[in-house]
Amino acid sequence: MLTRRRLLAVSAVALVGATRAARGDDWPQRPIRIIVPFGPGGGSDIIGRIIGQSLQEKLGQPVVIENRPGAAGTLGNEAVARADKDGYTLGIMTAGQIIAAVMNKSLRYDTLTAFDPVSQVATAGLIIVTRPDFPADDVKQLVAAAKANPGKISFASPGFGATQHLTAELFRQTTGIDVLHVPFRTSPEAISALLGKQVDVVFETVSAVLGQVQSGQLKALAVTGKDRFPAVPDVPTAIESGVLPGYDVTTWYGVFAPRGVPPEIIAKLNKVINDSLAEEVVQKRLTTAGVVVRGSTPQAFGEHMAREFARWNAVREAAGIPQQ
Repeated sequence: MLTRRRLLAVSAVALVGATRAARGDDWPQRPIRIIVPFGPGGGSDIIGRIIGQSLQEKLGQPVVIENRPGAAGTLGNEAVARADKDGYTLGIMTAGQIIAAVMNKSLRYDTLTAFDPVSQVATAGLIIVTRPDFPADDVKQLVAAAKANPGKISFASPGFGATQHLTAELFRQTTGIDVLHVPFRTSPEAISALLGKQVDVVFETVSAVLGQVQSGQLKALAVTGKDRFPAVPDVPTAIESGVLPGYDVTTWYGVFAPRGVPPEIIAKLNKVINDSLAEEVVQKRLTTAGVVVRGSTPQAFGEHMAREFARWNAVREAAGIPQQ
């Protein structure tokens, strides 16, 4: 039987242990899972596995990738939001999930308050492509052609409200052109429609059309970020055209946790992730996956997410697109 003195001593030890655990001194002590909100083989999955492997090596605990596809990434987000706040459940956040939150007012979590940002990991370029026979070789000529033929030039996207759709919508709003949006169910369908001359232009991720651009099946007019993309260094940015000042659109990837994880664990995770991103082998794997490595602080990543939400919500409102 414990005496009062021994009971107090045991309680004190337990309290110290709990405090240390809350501070993250002993974290992690068991496997960590990373919820990828899309199916296997996509950009989020590939990046999640690259980061997961590095975390496993550096933290000395297994890291399990759990794919939770559905509802434009929001089902995976909800699983993270509902997880225990102990640092053992993380998620992969993308620009598309922010846009999904902008488009959907009935989510069962608040994208800007339900999570603790950990670190941005990478960005990926979007590229404006058309057919080789289309009478425009750059963005300036595309805008001129659209203004000369209002409503006659069409662009395809992999769905109403998709990242590619709103990227093109921002392009339309910035230049003041009148073009026709033709939504498809998937990116391959949109690209096939372009190759089949059913539409004129597609805004798509570089990795999705890189093969067709390199083979000459598609003609690249510009990339949408503020910098040229390493995979297509000869393709200018849309900003370089002179008709789209400030037009800077990239998709991006980052790691996040449910709101309430001890800050010491968030700080430890952030350091390990950014240390990993500085390693040549990780950089090479991410570059091969078609992205540009870009780490951040938790605060900077959170601010970026908030800016992206505000930006795409403004595009949605200007386009008159109702929330679902």
